[in-house]
Parts: sequence; structure tokens; C-alpha cells
Amino acid sequence: MREAVAQGTDLGREAKRYMDAGDLVPDAVVIGMIRERLSPGADNFLLDGFPRTIAQAQALDQMLGELDAPLDAVLALDVSREELVRRLAGRWICRTCSRSWHEVFAPHVRDDACVAVGECDLYQRPDDRADAVENRLTVYAESTEPLIAYYAERGLLRAINGEQSQEQVYGQIASAVTGN
Repeated sequence: MREAVAQGTDLGREAKRYMDAGDLVPDAVVIGMIRERLSPGADNFLLDGFPRTIAQAQALDQMLGELDAPLDAVLALDVSREELVRRLAGRWICRTCSRSWHEVFAPHVRDDACVAVGECDLYQRPDDRADAVENRLTVYAESTEPLIAYYAERGLLRAINGEQSQEQVYGQIASAVTGN
């Protein structure tokens, strides 16, 4: 979506109107953007963060059927709510060097980029604050979590234990998408 907005496509301009108003971009616009990116018989594509609702999944199914580009697998990373809050609410960004840091996983250290221009100026994006993260997770549980059953019923769901090491998670994802 960001790319379509940046490129100024018709759908990108339409999406930007909604985004600038703080509204959700309608499903038809999002599906249209995906359709623009995929060609008939498309192979080897990954959709990240989409679909987010059953209605979007149904529209995606119809579009992919028309394009003869069926889904091979849908990945669901299983991570506890407590762990998600810890991971997301710990992110910070430096205004000086633009690097991101994490309170636990990548604690802030002053580096050459900041030294060259002055002191680090860390801030937390509003959507990374714990209360905003909790709200996003509530919306996820209501709107997106039903997709787990939707795709499981179709035999497409591949559950990944997202609380393992990065290497283990990567290995499970690689196995899930290659069928090994």
C-alpha cells in the first residue's frame, strides 16, 4: 500500500485519502492494489499482514481464483499476548540516526552515527506504546483471529511457534513454504 501511495497510482491516491483521514482503506481498494501486483498464474508471492478479515480472505480467494494463482500455505506465528506486548512496546527510534532499538533485544548504545551529529534523541511511536499495542491485539482477536479457523478448514494453515529463536522460527517458516 505504501508503495502504491508513493508511486501515486490511482488506487494509491484513493488509499491515501482514507489514510490521511485516519480511516481504514476499504477492502475493494486493498484487493485492487494486490490485483495490480499479481499477474495471471502468479507464483512465489508472499502477502504480509493481509488479509485481516474473513471478508478480505473471501475477496482474495475470488481474485486468486480468477488469476489462477492459488494459495499454497498460510502462516500463523503463534506468540502469546504477553510476549507480543513485550516485543512491540519495547521499540524505540532515534531521531538523530533513525536506528531502531529495543529495551530488551537491542538496547540503545551510542554509536558513530549519533556521535557524528550529536546526542541520540530516542522516541517511541504512538502505536508502539503498551496501551496502543493492547488495543491492536484486541482488534486482532476480534477481526483477524477468525482467519485461523478459516484457513485451517481449507488445509492451508501452517502454525509456527513464534516464541523460539529467530533461527528456529526461520527454519519452521522455510519448511512450511517449501513443503519440506
